[in-house]
Amino acid sequence: MKKTFSTAALLLLLGGSLSVIGCGPKSDPAAKDEQAAGEAIESARDYVSIVGSSTVYPFATVVAEQFGKTTDFKTPKIESTGSGGGFKLFSAGVGVEHPDITNASRRIKKSECEKCAENGVNEVVEIKIGYDGIVMANSKSAEPFKLSRKDIFLALAKEVPDPSGEEGKLVANPYKTWKEVNPELPEIKIEVLGPPPTSGTRDAFVELAMESGAKEFAWIKALKKEDKDRFKLISHTIREDGAYVEAGENDNLIVQKLDANPAALGIFGFSFLDQNTDKMQGAFVDGVQPAFDAIADGSYPLSRPLFFYVKKAHVGTIPGMQEYLDEFTSEKAWGDEGYLTEKGLIPMPKEERESYAKAAAELTPISCDEL
Repeated sequence: MKKTFSTAALLLLLGGSLSVIGCGPKSDPAAKDEQAAGEAIESARDYVSIVGSSTVYPFATVVAEQFGKTTDFKTPKIESTGSGGGFKLFSAGVGVEHPDITNASRRIKKSECEKCAENGVNEVVEIKIGYDGIVMANSKSAEPFKLSRKDIFLALAKEVPDPSGEEGKLVANPYKTWKEVNPELPEIKIEVLGPPPTSGTRDAFVELAMESGAKEFAWIKALKKEDKDRFKLISHTIREDGAYVEAGENDNLIVQKLDANPAALGIFGFSFLDQNTDKMQGAFVDGVQPAFDAIADGSYPLSRPLFFYVKKAHVGTIPGMQEYLDEFTSEKAWGDEGYLTEKGLIPMPKEERESYAKAAAELTPISCDEL
């Protein structure tokens, strides 16, 4: 397939600026542009570069492989950096040294959108791809856990309400076993393997599980209106005394460690549980076990949307970008019977899929003011 580039596009590929230094008679500007364009073609990146969420990574990888097999374009290169790390790379600027797309297991933050604008990434297209559940899972060789969000908060928060019951007082988390958190839970040491702060899974976990659990205490719930900063400090800060172990962005590694240690729990996306049901089982959360239907209908409390974000300035410049978007947003990929459902993606309702497919086709950018 022949690929052509405009001079403006080629300037972008070189990072936005070109200069020609020469001596003697004044040369023809058009000839300079033509020469610069020829040089740019030789240095242009000829594949789509994608970074971001470890949760979205397996879905994006399947689409990229399908795209590489069925088109004349090169297979996109995908790096699992975590959602936060992906946004940092994505927002750094326009040009071939920066990624074209970033995957995310949470929506972009207003501050991240504004950082894009500061660095010249002025038009960002948001594509929601479907839904996922965050699971707390353990080895099938052990008994399944039945947790409430309050249990999760008390087990993992850095500071918790004073067990003596004094309202408004926090203490360093004293709980060593699950039974100390809740007498109905097993007398097993609290050991949870989870993602680092750069992970969208971590962000979603503290919001959906920890924050909701903290709200079970009326005085903490009241802080959300009275003192948002203190509320967030209490509900989003995870203990650092060894009960919670940061296991990196590699969710497959967490699965392997849980298989070797039946006493531990791990935190990761439902898709990884779905791919490892021979080894892992998901904990019940507020009486609901993570399952495809429970996530789709919203009854499982730790459900979240998944996204990717596109640098509009790179479309038409980096070969295959629009075609990759077309593949990802096709019914054969993300539809009710699409190949991504086999990997654990929970499809959006058809109307929502049509809306985001249109945004991908028309490259409709988001506004930071809407976030």
